[in-house]
Amino acid sequence: MEILALETTEMAGSVAAMLDGNMLAELELSRPQRTAQSLAPGIRDILDQVGWRADEVDLVAVTIGPGSFTGLRVGVTAAKMFAYATGADILGVGTLETVAFAAPRDIENLSVAIDAQRGQVMAGTFRRGRDGWFEAIGEALLIDVDDWLGSLSPAAAITGPVLRKLADRVPEHVAVVDPRYWSPKASSVARLAQRDYASGRRDDVWTLVPRYSRRSAAEEKWEQGNPG
Repeated sequence: MEILALETTEMAGSVAAMLDGNMLAELELSRPQRTAQSLAPGIRDILDQVGWRADEVDLVAVTIGPGSFTGLRVGVTAAKMFAYATGADILGVGTLETVAFAAPRDIENLSVAIDAQRGQVMAGTFRRGRDGWFEAIGEALLIDVDDWLGSLSPAAAITGPVLRKLADRVPEHVAVVDPRYWSPKASSVARLAQRDYASGRRDDVWTLVPRYSRRSAAEEKWEQGNPG
């Protein structure tokens, strides 16, 4: 099975190609460029690298959030267009789950957070199951940074790209995952999508949409000026 995976949660992302569970290649998108400029060339480059035609891809997988408005819109739109044009199946994978997947195998309990701006994070809690996969405990929450930091338990390690801003504020009793594992990667998206696809999960190319942590500032401003 040929899987093309796209990860565009942040300003720069990555793409990966996996064949029957074997990761063939992963490319980081150009950081000087925004995802909108680098994603299409990145897809072309990785297909060329592994020698696939676009119509040979069986499944395109993409992170659907939470994350940046622009990055998620670009990634999900590109995945849907690719799937529609080639006839590939499509699966959306949660960003928090993608970050959790990369955590070292000896971690059993994990808190994952991404920057939601305006002094808040989007955070989720995970526990490793008997099968070795992380399972979400409850729903992800939009929470103030100080409240999230104050809620952290010494029983759980923490990870996520927001730590690039907050690492120096983490309480001493909390274990922090190595920075190498903080950001979501397309290779993790591919492996999670393969697992979910094998279990029978499918998404629809017409209805798959990003999951944002909040409405955009423009939408909130419009609602304030248009009550009801």
